[in-house]
Amino acid sequence: MKVLKFGGTSVGSPENMRAVMNLVTDGENKIIVLSAMSGTTNSLVEISNFLHKKNKDSANIAIGKLEAKYKQVVAELFQSEENKKAGLAIVKASFDTIKSFTAGVFTEVGENTILAQGEIISTQLVTVLMNENGYNTKLLPALEFMKIDEDKSADMVYIREHIKPVIDKAGEADYYITQGFICLDANGDISNLQRGGSDYTASLIGAAIDAEEIQIWTDIDGFHNNDPRFVENTRKIEQLSFNEAAELAYFGAKILHPQTVLPARVQNIPVRLKNTMNPSDGGTLITAESDGKGIKAVAAKDGITAVKIRSGRMLMAYGFLKSIFEVFEKYRTPIDMISTSEVAVSLSIDHVQNLEAIHEELNKFGSVEIDHDLSIVCIVGDIIQEEHGFASKVFHALDGIPIRMISYGGSRYNISVLVPTSQKVKTLQALSDHLLNS
Repeated sequence: MKVLKFGGTSVGSPENMRAVMNLVTDGENKIIVLSAMSGTTNSLVEISNFLHKKNKDSANIAIGKLEAKYKQVVAELFQSEENKKAGLAIVKASFDTIKSFTAGVFTEVGENTILAQGEIISTQLVTVLMNENGYNTKLLPALEFMKIDEDKSADMVYIREHIKPVIDKAGEADYYITQGFICLDANGDISNLQRGGSDYTASLIGAAIDAEEIQIWTDIDGFHNNDPRFVENTRKIEQLSFNEAAELAYFGAKILHPQTVLPARVQNIPVRLKNTMNPSDGGTLITAESDGKGIKAVAAKDGITAVKIRSGRMLMAYGFLKSIFEVFEKYRTPIDMISTSEVAVSLSIDHVQNLEAIHEELNKFGSVEIDHDLSIVCIVGDIIQEEHGFASKVFHALDGIPIRMISYGGSRYNISVLVPTSQKVKTLQALSDHLLNS
């Protein structure tokens, strides 16, 4: 069985929903993971923000607009009056849930429950649509098998143990539909896998059922060797290894959620990136094997902050770095890059919620400098450090570009440089000109 994921744009209109239905109904059994209709999650976030600010009038206006949109979708999506009534009942149930949070104290659990409604509506509507068109389709409620633990990591043991009983309970079907993004937390409350989490859902499900293949369907043909939004003459990559794809996803390639690769890699399940607008294209295949040495692609990650701690106590000292890292661990703040010298350590982060507290604690170790508005540009390939002269090619390409930090040698798949975000596009284009298109 294959697992196919479709994002918000793919189910963003009645026309697109029908296109997805026509694409997946080829007679092969599959589990289909759907996101909320495009724009819905943003609207639900807006509603939640109004409620957090106790601005209930604005929240009710936004709720009314979104509900009216879904009523129009139902009117256009279904043919029979019976199914139109079923669709309106689905919409009413979710919006009754949303409206229930406009009274009383609004909490994080309430926000997560509201954010879940987009996926709950889209999956139910598409299930009704497919059955209306004669396809035996059953809904698998993700909240009955998707769960994260206390560290907000996927609880793979729980997912594997619970998904089969949920499928059995749903009954035999040709196609199963479930929600991406949403899950339960360790306390059994509704939570989510963060933005882009539908990709991760698909990979978790694929690993849990030992799928034949996991397919992530988007609106482009697959991974490109550079960001086509900023760089000309990019091209699709036919094949990547799990490690290469993971590096690209983590360091900014928007086509894939950064955590998607791990469950598939553990179970050695191929992941294929496909284009809903061009289904005949093979897309990008991600497997355990690489298709050769050399640079494959460049990606960039924005919103990076650099922290530099300078102290004479580092000289000939042990335990200093451990103390620094413990500060970031205390505030659950991941580190992207790190560079050290005899008297200083520089590192980069992209979670700045606790930066003020981190800064205060780091002051006891030495002087602290913080730089904002930076981007990590990541050059990915296979065994790049063993390719003679590769580093010199990279640095030659970056001649004239101010580099804040370099990470080289920590991974056989990645060289990363930290540059001002104002220089990001110039950096991407230079690397494309000198390394990809030369």
